[in-house]
Amino acid sequence: MSHEHPHHHASVPATVRTRRLLLLVLAPFVAATLVGLIVLWPSGDDIGVAGATGTPTERFQADVEQVESEPCDQPGQEGFSCSEVTVRLREGPEKLESAVLTVAEGSNARHVQVGDRVIVGKSESAPDGGYFFVDYERGRSLVILAVLFGIVVVALSRWRGLAAILGTGVSLLVLIVFVLPAILEGTSPLAVSIVGGATVMFLALYLAHGINVRTTTAVLGTLASLLLTGALALLFVEAARFSGFSSEEAVFLQVSAQQINLEGLILGGIIIGTLGVLDDVTVTQASAVWELHAANPSYGPMDLYRSALNIGRAHIASTVNTLVLAYAGAALPLLVVFTLADRPMGEIVTGEIVAEEIVRTLVGSIGLVASVPITTALAALVAGGDETAAVAGGDEPAPVAGGDETRVG
Repeated sequence: MSHEHPHHHASVPATVRTRRLLLLVLAPFVAATLVGLIVLWPSGDDIGVAGATGTPTERFQADVEQVESEPCDQPGQEGFSCSEVTVRLREGPEKLESAVLTVAEGSNARHVQVGDRVIVGKSESAPDGGYFFVDYERGRSLVILAVLFGIVVVALSRWRGLAAILGTGVSLLVLIVFVLPAILEGTSPLAVSIVGGATVMFLALYLAHGINVRTTTAVLGTLASLLLTGALALLFVEAARFSGFSSEEAVFLQVSAQQINLEGLILGGIIIGTLGVLDDVTVTQASAVWELHAANPSYGPMDLYRSALNIGRAHIASTVNTLVLAYAGAALPLLVVFTLADRPMGEIVTGEIVAEEIVRTLVGSIGLVASVPITTALAALVAGGDETAAVAGGDEPAPVAGGDETRVG
């Protein structure tokens, strides 16, 4: 016992040194993010897109009271199913009054039914007294789903799950308050996405996992991988000569908001999209290293690195597959259209609209793969070089494997 006590106390300053070193490395990134937020913060001026959407319209919620089928007599409506729909307005200057509008939907689409909640628009140039069908009202179902999601997460993860939900809310707030308005004002989408992504990363990770050595290591691993992803995105978006006009949304933006850099928008999308998956990988790898260190404190940095890297290899294989399937699922309708058009596969793959998704997927996947050795090496150096890292890095002291306290010394 007399040998263990001096050794135990001697290890405490190592934790202080470790924290100071991590803080020293992290501080420039935090400072750069804060400066970026100040410099790029949107002015709040109204960005006019007058004329981009045609005649100005007002939108109101309404309930469907009656539906009567009728023939589609307008040109271009062949194959559509048309209905004369009577709705009762739930808001607006004509609240509680009825309005009649014509709705044309695809023959295989879900048809408007009595009892549906819908959104109707009002325009002087529209038929049927100025009202027309806009969309279904989905707010209630989305709220129910969000509440169910919150219950499931909190039931399993408790306070950690609640913190994760709070981090998700903060992430969405950063996108809505900072990223989107700044891009609309014509600020570089790449710069905005980098600063916004870094802000989201700091807030979400520290809220969900606490302010400790383990989380800081994951943050540094995420930053390094994100920088690599950004560099690759710049290189290959330029090499592939993307114009940014591959989708209808891009064409609309060019007409209505010419100040937006469409190529930068592609780059920003790659960075933010990759960040969401990077967080998962880097936190998992950092946690794996600390759990291994807690289970066997005699492991040094190289032992921790090799063991955690084996975990990372299995994780990255499934994560890359998830990323590919996510992008393929999002582009599935488009792939069906190309297949229907009977175009050669080589032409489909190299066309800009599909090539964008390929570059997005492969660049993001390279960043993910690189994040495993980067984060594992950082975590192994921190945990393996500090005998109290298992305690300092987690939320609570980790038990020594086998209950043999003498192994700490």
